[in-house]
Amino acid sequence: MRKNLLLIIISILFFSFNLPAQNVRKNANFQIHIKKSSGGIKIDGLLNDEAWKEAASASDFYMCNPFDTLCANVRTDVRMSYDDKYLYISAECFLKPGQPYVVESLKRDFNFSNNDNFLVFIDTFDDKTTGFSFGANAAGAQWDGQMSEGAKMNLNWDNKWESATTYSSNSWIWEAAIPFKSIRYKDNSTIWGINFSRLDTREKEKSAWAPVPRQFPTASLAYAGALVWDTPPPAPKKNVSIIPYMLGGNLIDFDKSKQVGKNQIGADMKVALSSSMNLDLTVNPDFSQVDVDRQQTNLDRYELFFPEKRQFFIENSDLFDGFGVDNLRPFFSRRIGLAYNSTTKGYDQTAIRYGARLSGKLTKDWRIGILKVQTERNDTITPIQNFSMVTLQRKLFARSNVGLFFIDKQSSIELESQRKNGIQDYNRTIGVEYNLASSNNFWTGKTFFYQTFSPISAPKNFAHALNLSFKNNNWFGIWRHQWVGTGFNPEVGYVPRVGYFNVNPEIGKIFYPKDKNSKIFYGQAKIMKIGFWNEAGLRTDNTNVFATDLIMKDRAGYSFWAASDYIRLLLDFDATRVGKEKLKAGTEHTWNSVGFNYMSSAIKKFTYSLNTRFGGYYANGTRVGITSELAYRFQPYVMFSMALDYNKIDDVDWVNEAQTVTKKLNSEFWIIRPKLDVTFTNKLFFTTFLQYNEQIKNVNINSRIQWRYKPASDIFLVYTDNYFPENLQIRNRAIVLKLNYWLNL
Repeated sequence: MRKNLLLIIISILFFSFNLPAQNVRKNANFQIHIKKSSGGIKIDGLLNDEAWKEAASASDFYMCNPFDTLCANVRTDVRMSYDDKYLYISAECFLKPGQPYVVESLKRDFNFSNNDNFLVFIDTFDDKTTGFSFGANAAGAQWDGQMSEGAKMNLNWDNKWESATTYSSNSWIWEAAIPFKSIRYKDNSTIWGINFSRLDTREKEKSAWAPVPRQFPTASLAYAGALVWDTPPPAPKKNVSIIPYMLGGNLIDFDKSKQVGKNQIGADMKVALSSSMNLDLTVNPDFSQVDVDRQQTNLDRYELFFPEKRQFFIENSDLFDGFGVDNLRPFFSRRIGLAYNSTTKGYDQTAIRYGARLSGKLTKDWRIGILKVQTERNDTITPIQNFSMVTLQRKLFARSNVGLFFIDKQSSIELESQRKNGIQDYNRTIGVEYNLASSNNFWTGKTFFYQTFSPISAPKNFAHALNLSFKNNNWFGIWRHQWVGTGFNPEVGYVPRVGYFNVNPEIGKIFYPKDKNSKIFYGQAKIMKIGFWNEAGLRTDNTNVFATDLIMKDRAGYSFWAASDYIRLLLDFDATRVGKEKLKAGTEHTWNSVGFNYMSSAIKKFTYSLNTRFGGYYANGTRVGITSELAYRFQPYVMFSMALDYNKIDDVDWVNEAQTVTKKLNSEFWIIRPKLDVTFTNKLFFTTFLQYNEQIKNVNINSRIQWRYKPASDIFLVYTDNYFPENLQIRNRAIVLKLNYWLNL
């Protein structure tokens, strides 16, 4: 049956290659005609250069929220120009009299909903799928991201560009110069997709130049207008960027009475092989400056997911980690640099020696991605390993695409202890995937078939899934199903469980107010079912959910949910995950639970949120979960927040195999996360983050100073401590000073 399914999908793939690609733009009548500048433009946020007077302009924005049939209440004027090196964009965002702006801080890549902001979305290939976004909040904090899947934004993408912002009582002005070297685009093209988005939180209005239906984000490239060039953008010249770094530091492991000095150099390189194809290289990379993960209490049976933040893996990342769905990913780049330790049942860090990534457009309809990374040997546990991936994607119809990939993990096994750690000579995954996106965003979805191979391949080494959803102004619905064999084992992927068939339908009603004076912005109610069956057809999991959400115009939000759960354990499970007695495989568990969530308006300087869960748990137990976060900002320079995560498990029945001894298992877990963000300017930042996690018995302090002394060039000072929570005895400590410099050749 698997072979037949694979043949069907491959047949559809090759048949689809001969179908014509459609290029229908919903807002084709919205055009801005850009002309080459006749004079210089200084990026100072003042708009007093002569070149701006003759620049192309756009105004008359349309309201997207709370209504999508009206003109915007607040005025926004945009101008665009260019020269041989830069694309210039300015926006003057007018304010109602006496209305101050609202921002969280000067920190880069801010939270969109919590800041007055202006953003531009640029579809440089006019494919309504991929692109770039730039912008700022009203205080001048920069925003940049790479776009994929029509509206998805990767804010971990970072590149070289300049901007400045000024503020007056009547408006705030953003002015930017984006080097053509920093973006990828189609050579000799005279039309790009473009849209501009403005959020004014006090006016409670989101608007866009080219109108976007309110059920979709303003980033939706399907609704972008057209940027029409008087002549094609400058042909790309030699474009090679080297980003060398050097660091010095000291690492102390108090458990092992071991101190190691860390002095290291390395470099990244970006080579534009064409205007649409980029080669990323890295040698001896270091990621010590990357933001720490926000820790979570895990009371589920499966591994938690944390997103990739390392810069080397970011550009065109959708070509690699865009395959699959949330809980079924054939490639997960955070597996590279981590090695599984069968003794500790956890992951050990391994260093990356070098890496190369080729990604971009081959033609208008074809994209390619090639990745190669080698990691170092980790003592006797993990050998030198090579990770490779090749992907090929073809655009179909208006915005859909079909893709193929091959993933290979090779291990240079030297010791028998490495085989005992579960290391195999190789692990490979192949797959084909179709992504659906209709021209108006009404239909979206994907379907795929994957298969894995290794020297000791188990049978049923396949995975298949189908997601299909629709959304309009009144209703939305989703059908999801997955079929994963017991032998499916992508070692470079994220697949928490195998050996199941799953269905997950969802349907919901959307409510928008008809009264313009209503304080309500949006509401929805939905029902959802999640069911799992094993390969013998036995039901193992079933969850029924009813949920409702209400968002106010000031962006305060309320939600309520109720759920019923049934679980038949497939393996022994420690319901507390702290090493207590395990519930036995084959036992059945049912419970009901409810939750209420609230998030305050971001307009006020003091903000807070509350998320709750009350109800049953495994083995007739009960569980209470409360997560809250309080924050206060001294706008725009300082923000202090305190997050609390509390979980309590009571009266979980444990019975031994002889059915003679019964215990009541009880546990209580806290995570406490105070955080201080100081943004002295939009180029100098200080962050201190403390995390006390009772479940993993650790207290972590991470402090970081970042000075962006030139665009995309930084100095970092990072200090990290880990302590035992019982007596605050120190476990390990590290301090690192790192300098990098972006050099264009």
